[in-house]
Amino acid sequence: MFWKKKKKEVATAHLNEANFNEVIQSTTTPILIDFWAPWCGPCKVMGPIIDELAEEFKGKALIAKVNVDQNPGLSAHFKIKSIPTLIFVANGQFQEQFKGMVPKPNLQEIIQGYIDGNYVQNESKEE
Repeated sequence: MFWKKKKKEVATAHLNEANFNEVIQSTTTPILIDFWAPWCGPCKVMGPIIDELAEEFKGKALIAKVNVDQNPGLSAHFKIKSIPTLIFVANGQFQEQFKGMVPKPNLQEIIQGYIDGNYVQNESKEE
């Protein structure tokens, strides 16, 4: 019956001030962090896209969300002035940040680039 349908589980991780450092330091894959709030219109549009990316890149990249209202310390640390703000982390290092809405194909390309090692800026390369 339709009222007993289970909600689909989403692979998106929810980060907060208590678990943020542990998750970032223990994750070996690239990380996309979406800073959002439930009252934010553009965030409501980006939310399902972020969830889809979490499913698509499950096991290859960590796709996470941070609610700015519940985690003001993280918002202050990353100097979040507007939402949605997307931050990429690779090798435990901040890489880049995007403010506002970003089309899904662009995010897919960027995430895949980090997975392939093409976009890592803060990694020393030896040849």
